[in-house]
Amino acid sequence: MKLVYDSKEVRVATGGKDHKGVDGPAVVLLHGAGMDRTTWQMQSRWLAHHGYRVAAIDLPGHGLSDGPPLETIAEMAAWTAGVVRQLDLAPAHIVGFSMGTFIGLDMAAEHGDTVASLVLIGTASAMPVHPMLLETSQDDVSRAGSFMTSWSLGSRAHKGGHKSPGTWLVGTSKALFDTSPEGALAADLRACNAYEAGVENAAQVTAPVTFLLGQEDKMTPIKASHDLVDAVATKQVITLESIGHMMPIEDPIGARKAIDGGIRWALEQ
Repeated sequence: MKLVYDSKEVRVATGGKDHKGVDGPAVVLLHGAGMDRTTWQMQSRWLAHHGYRVAAIDLPGHGLSDGPPLETIAEMAAWTAGVVRQLDLAPAHIVGFSMGTFIGLDMAAEHGDTVASLVLIGTASAMPVHPMLLETSQDDVSRAGSFMTSWSLGSRAHKGGHKSPGTWLVGTSKALFDTSPEGALAADLRACNAYEAGVENAAQVTAPVTFLLGQEDKMTPIKASHDLVDAVATKQVITLESIGHMMPIEDPIGARKAIDGGIRWALEQ
């Protein structure tokens, strides 16, 4: 699906179903740094065919959306809130992965009318980025993607095998970075590195929040999420055992169940 927002083309995946005539909850899926809407291909179709109105959005300068990439989390949140309103999906259940969790938090704090609940996958109070990775992401995206892939996957994923036959997790994850448009990964990592309002914004969130955390997550370790979790008023925490940071790809069924269950739980609050 294509739309024009702020005079630029935006690409949105709907899980293969049109929103027209569907009365179910709206779900907006936000990808991580340097990635795009295809992060959610293992969840978006299931959700769309089980009563949800789905929008997996390519952020500016990512995937097939026009650039340039935005420079701050606050800018990304304001832009996403505008797209959600234009799609007539507000308030939506915002599902964010990694950098997308910060966007969701900022939306809930600053653009609350667009957020019905949050599902935060692989998050932390802060996401500091090593200076070497910041530099490499600017000069050699493929090398930076190799580093991030190695750190992002749990130990089991590095040995092979996947619930989707034929899927090679290391190659699939690295391909997301290798195909990232020029400048996108570097801009995203700078934005994550600079974002310091996570706990402050979490304390302002009135919507229900589901945290999905990976037991073997090295990018956003569980212990790094504790302050964020404590700051949220209405929350539940789900942990995936033997899974790293790349939960939507590494454990697509577990991630899908958490998204579906998190939204259903939020609707009951």
